[in-house]
Amino acid sequence: MTAETRGFMTILTGLYSFQDCVHFLAAIRKFHREPIIILIDQVPKILYPLLTVFKDVIIKAAPADDNPVLASRHAKLALYAASEFDKTIYLDSDICLLSNINDVFADLDRYDFLLTEDVQPHILKATNLLRGKQEDNIDNVLPILRSVGLPLEEDSIQYNGGFMAFRKTETTEILFDKFKYYFEIVKKNQDRLLLKDQGAFASAIASVKPKMKILPPTYNYLSKWKNSYQVDGEIKVLHCTYPYRPQYAKNISRSLYTRIFDRFAKMFLPNQVKNPWRTK
Repeated sequence: MTAETRGFMTILTGLYSFQDCVHFLAAIRKFHREPIIILIDQVPKILYPLLTVFKDVIIKAAPADDNPVLASRHAKLALYAASEFDKTIYLDSDICLLSNINDVFADLDRYDFLLTEDVQPHILKATNLLRGKQEDNIDNVLPILRSVGLPLEEDSIQYNGGFMAFRKTETTEILFDKFKYYFEIVKKNQDRLLLKDQGAFASAIASVKPKMKILPPTYNYLSKWKNSYQVDGEIKVLHCTYPYRPQYAKNISRSLYTRIFDRFAKMFLPNQVKNPWRTK
């Protein structure tokens, strides 16, 4: 019987997250030896060796787009097709592991999908998906999302796509197909919706209803929203959200290589806090 394969994936579109990605790889390698696939776009190939210095890193082309933020969205839609593994854990490249997460791979024996809820999980309050002032949109979230064709209900949940674990199954393949379909709806309604994937992802979950497990926030702890959590247990996955950029957490990813890299990164990498695409 052939042993099941498992591995990690992340996305790197443009140079603004390059330094994050180096630390991401260092943190993964501190706890895991599984292969890591990076879906990459708008990064000069001359810089690839700075990533492949870590063992078993596989670089694949991400769907290209002039806007690196949109390219990252398209890359997330392509995760299922690009994965080479029976069991895949996807993590945003601004994530730092603080421990091993072998239990997530083990849970994929029983579930199609594992993920975490967003800091604000209720779709009814998801003003972060709409254009305009949040205080003006609080009563309009669900009507607007449904009016454009997203199949969401009052009890629908918003998930954070920065952490996803999935198994190669027919159900998961259908889920990603639906994800793509609903994200096209988001793209076509940019006059009312922000270019985010949470609404499309929630719609895919709601329509497919995969066998899934919701993990606690310790598996996707967004440092920007630390005051919003009631944490029970150790934080396993630290999500270093913009503009909070701890390049290493608890010295997890710190090494001679990353210290030297960080010193030169100030000279040849753009300042990610000033990324102009974030305002578009």
